[in-house]
Amino acid sequence: MKRFHRIHSRFTRRSGRTSQATLPTFFIMNELSLSSRLNAAWMLARREWTRFFRQRNRVTAAVLQPLLFWLLFGTGLSGSFASAGGESFMQFFLPGTVALIVLFTAIFATISVIEDRREGFMQSVLVSPVGRFPVLIGKVLGGGAIAWVQAMLFLVLVYLVAAITQSTALPTVGASLPLLMLLLAVIAIAMCALGMIVAWPMESTQGFHAIMMLGLMPMWLLAGTFFPIPQWSIHGPAGDVGWGGWVLAGIMRANPLSYSMLELRRLINPGLDLSSAGFSPSSLTCWTVTLVATAVTVAIAWMLMRGSRRADTMV
Repeated sequence: MKRFHRIHSRFTRRSGRTSQATLPTFFIMNELSLSSRLNAAWMLARREWTRFFRQRNRVTAAVLQPLLFWLLFGTGLSGSFASAGGESFMQFFLPGTVALIVLFTAIFATISVIEDRREGFMQSVLVSPVGRFPVLIGKVLGGGAIAWVQAMLFLVLVYLVAAITQSTALPTVGASLPLLMLLLAVIAIAMCALGMIVAWPMESTQGFHAIMMLGLMPMWLLAGTFFPIPQWSIHGPAGDVGWGGWVLAGIMRANPLSYSMLELRRLINPGLDLSSAGFSPSSLTCWTVTLVATAVTVAIAWMLMRGSRRADTMV
């Protein structure tokens, strides 16, 4: 600090005033206010929105593709599915389709990190005085907001299609709508933060897609989105369940996304009775696991961005 005052006095005597352009970079970074850092994060998030809406084919495919998945799988597998809560497969698969939208959006939103690094934009952001945390917040909130809007738009289209075709009886969300919107926002943030963890050290988009498909797709499938979570006991398999089914059930119960999907299923179908299902934790447990998993994912992404300097110079 004494050295800083000596440097400050020297520049003051020479020029009559202190110019930030003549001060070392770390002094300028320390003088930035919180509002400046938030403005930087807001601009990065807004850039994600601008890039998304300029790609009109991406906007169309992001909503219509999961809608087709839901209709095709729901219609084709409805006759061979039996749920403990009395749902049809279209009702059971609806929360999983919403999660698939968030998953795809997280992949496309965070892959822009690799593209920005190749174009030189990311290097320009990293050498700016705002630091790295606004970069993480801007990317996560920008991609998460896009995923949240897509998921809500998809739910609106689903209810419109169901009302017009009368293909399935979907319940009215009603009073659970605010909690549903909040839960989707939390899931979107968690998925985008997880995408940042994978994208930050990556050197190529091909490697990013390979890792995301290898990690996120099994996580989505093992969250009770496509088939129910089977019974599980700490004492080992019981009845007709073999060791393979017992291990599979344990992995699905250890998956944090399973708790998010269960609560999402409760909010979309408030009258659903899951007491007889093999996996039915309380809403408090589901919310706690979801929030803790989201906080841990964001913290890991921040630690990775803060500690990894090799990614700064990758092209």
